[in-house]
Amino acid sequence: MAVLACLIAALLVLIALWDWNWFKGPVERAVEARTGREFQINGDLDVDLGRVTTVRGDGLTFANAKWARQPHMATAERVEIDLRFWPLLRGQVRIPEIRLTRPDLLLESGPDKNTPGNWDFLGPSDGNPPVLQRLLVEDGHLRFVDTAGKTDVRVSLNSGKARSGDSAPPLLISGDGRWKGNPFSLKGDTESPLELTNSDHPFRIQLDGRAGNTHAIASGTLTNPFQLRIFDLELTLSGQDMEDLYPLIGLAIPSTPPYRLKGRLKRNNGIWRYEDFNGTAGDSDLHGTAQVDVNGARPLLKADLVSKRLDFDDLAGFIGAPPKTGAGEMANAEQKARAAALAARARILPDTPYDLGKLRAMDADVRWKAHRIDSPKLPLDDMDAHLKLDNGLLRLQPLNFGVAGGDIRSTIHMDARTQTISTQLQATIRKLQLGKLFPDAKLAEQASGGISGQVNLSGHGNSIAAMLGSSDGDVAIGMGRGHIGNLVMELAGLDIAESLKFLVMGDQQIPLRCAFADFSVKDGLMQSRALAFDTSDTLIVGEGNISLKQESLDLLLKPRPKDISILALRSPLRVGGSFKDPSFRPDFKALGLRGAIALTLASITPPAALLATLETGPGKDSNCGGKYAR
Repeated sequence: MAVLACLIAALLVLIALWDWNWFKGPVERAVEARTGREFQINGDLDVDLGRVTTVRGDGLTFANAKWARQPHMATAERVEIDLRFWPLLRGQVRIPEIRLTRPDLLLESGPDKNTPGNWDFLGPSDGNPPVLQRLLVEDGHLRFVDTAGKTDVRVSLNSGKARSGDSAPPLLISGDGRWKGNPFSLKGDTESPLELTNSDHPFRIQLDGRAGNTHAIASGTLTNPFQLRIFDLELTLSGQDMEDLYPLIGLAIPSTPPYRLKGRLKRNNGIWRYEDFNGTAGDSDLHGTAQVDVNGARPLLKADLVSKRLDFDDLAGFIGAPPKTGAGEMANAEQKARAAALAARARILPDTPYDLGKLRAMDADVRWKAHRIDSPKLPLDDMDAHLKLDNGLLRLQPLNFGVAGGDIRSTIHMDARTQTISTQLQATIRKLQLGKLFPDAKLAEQASGGISGQVNLSGHGNSIAAMLGSSDGDVAIGMGRGHIGNLVMELAGLDIAESLKFLVMGDQQIPLRCAFADFSVKDGLMQSRALAFDTSDTLIVGEGNISLKQESLDLLLKPRPKDISILALRSPLRVGGSFKDPSFRPDFKALGLRGAIALTLASITPPAALLATLETGPGKDSNCGGKYAR
């Protein structure tokens, strides 16, 4: 009994004199050995033993990476951790609750691409991770800094009130700063279940963030919020221009008018999917699914897009031009300024250079179909486009438009792997209906016939203007049998008397025998090889050139009316001026060319390749292959 009494007395003295601060040194050294960073408990260390054991530490500091400017990565006025005792004996770490008082965490990207962020210090984990149920934060602060990326964001964290007794309290979030150089703000809250790290019970969030002109609202669930590897969120994304997404998230998307999209954002490790989104971009509707795979050397964007109604000028960003900015058109302030500057220029081809860095920053495989196209000045019906981008090599194959009852089928290859982009364009024009090409033109109401042709061009340059201005190749279009209004032909022949008669009596239809234009292209200069337009009423032959580099016209058209009229002005017609301001005038000085042109009429025929595409109609062959001299 005396021995037992002594043992009990000794235990009571030990409990009375026990100081958990004796373990501060061993704990600090153990953390430093595991992380390679200095860890200090500057206040008291205390432990309350029990089935749920509470470890409490005051004045904690955790050192930053050696390259960082700030000495501490994390500090806290107090940290309290509840641990279930019996699972610890089986090697399982179960944490019912962590309470943080005034925690301050600094996350900082490395000074260069080869240096990991200051949070990368543990290496691969071994064993089962701890299971955390609840996290309570009082007056917490988190700061994320990426100096090279022009990002500095400060976020305040506080726990709210739990909605029920068996759930963790929500975490209230608010922050601001700069993200990729843009003003940034964030507000949100979370509603977590019993176990934050339990994949069977996702972690709910509601976030509202802005970066510059881009606005995102996200609500949904995260599976294990401490890894952020799997989540399912409803995301509403809006902004002034999708091009703004490139500095924010690294997606190189051409410039667009203001947009708003709503869909579900999902992540499964390295694959992000924006599923079944619906919305608008400018005056066009946009629907589909987009996926980004970040597991490779470059992000890979795959998308399947559909527009029920596409406003054609909303595609202007693909060629470096702004959308239209007139009444009823959507455009942001910068696009309106660019449109005004473009309108003041003497030229119309876009000269904004493509960003080579963007073309090389990601890969893409995007399909886009438009069921209807709104274009007041162009008779466009629909669109089917398939874009592939692989390490700076871009292919649009196909790029097809329904046009005036026919179609234009094309392929475009752009090689941006060198400092100057090389481009190849191949286009086939099939059965464009003459009467539908000018649906609002009074003089074309009764016109009919199918127009076909081919365009093959290759050029070098980093803008549309430079590509076309340096291009080589061929351009040929033609039309077989059809009909056209007589008034048009009389005006082309400058027959005053006949034109007045048709203006008074009404237009008539006359047969169109053949029309074609065949140009060779060298260094941006289109030189005519054959140019003719023949009906039973008038024959027009021509020659000249079109400069894609200077955007100028120099064509001589020689009308030869086939009837007799004392008021017919049979002088050639000079088409000159620029693409933006063309001119049409009689050229009396060119009257001396009449004989020279007449001598060549017997041999004028369209190129064989073009002739094969023309619709000759039933019965005998059209006169395209015949002689034109009368």
